[in-house]
Amino acid sequence: MYASPDSIDHYLSDALKRYAAALPDDLPVIPKAVSEWIKKCKHRNVTLADTLCMEMRPENVRNWMAFKDGDVANDFDRAGYLRKQDLMASAWVLGVWRVEETGEIVKFEAEK
Repeated sequence: MYASPDSIDHYLSDALKRYAAALPDDLPVIPKAVSEWIKKCKHRNVTLADTLCMEMRPENVRNWMAFKDGDVANDFDRAGYLRKQDLMASAWVLGVWRVEETGEIVKFEAEK
């Protein structure tokens, strides 16, 4: 079967437009532990405020947010903490993010 160059160009152009519209280019990239925490909280209908709450977060998520490279031997990283809060909140609000370790795209869909 022969396909003219014009039809291939049209097909590729259409596919690229659909791909560009499917997901934002700047998806939040978060560690797997944070991804699991967000999914767990969303399944339990926990609010974003409580998800970000220091006392409720698992230790590995707390360490990732508070310390450079997630290592408690490092001093508290205020700028990193604020940036990671924003990153986590963005993932929560968008309902889609990329897992840092695997590259997996997670799209959270609310249960109906």
